[in-house]
Amino acid sequence: MRYRRNYQTGGRYFFTVVTSGRRPWLGDDCNIDLLREALRRVRKRHPFTIDGIVILPDHLHTIWTLPTNDAGYSLRWRLIKTYISKRSAQPAPLWQSRFWEHTIRDERDYAQHMDYIHYNPVKHGLAGMPRDWPYSSFARCVDEGIYVSDWGGVAPDLSPEIGHE
Repeated sequence: MRYRRNYQTGGRYFFTVVTSGRRPWLGDDCNIDLLREALRRVRKRHPFTIDGIVILPDHLHTIWTLPTNDAGYSLRWRLIKTYISKRSAQPAPLWQSRFWEHTIRDERDYAQHMDYIHYNPVKHGLAGMPRDWPYSSFARCVDEGIYVSDWGGVAPDLSPEIGHE
């Protein structure tokens, strides 16, 4: 069976991207800086909005909104992965060859996936509260009034099909 991606111009997508062999090389600040630089460079040439993101040692989750005239998220991921692979001191391969994508259907789906992203470090035992994990957009979302700073003391009620990590 061949997997078919859903491309929608101006779409909003949730992604899960996993390191090769689940090696925890994203747990290193230098590699997180490299990921940030790759995101900045690709966004400069191929704009998109990062609505939410969390970076864990062996995977990341993010929600992107693409421009109204563009559906090319696969190109963006290829460029990001290639940029990092060419500059990292880590042994290749760095990434699983594929990534998982979900098209955000509506505002409820968006909110559920944002909650999933921000609660993920707690779920994996890496932080006691979402605010304690430095590699996520949670603090920005608190500043924007989307969350209160003590959100996540209790696990959110999430749909069981969210995640696929």
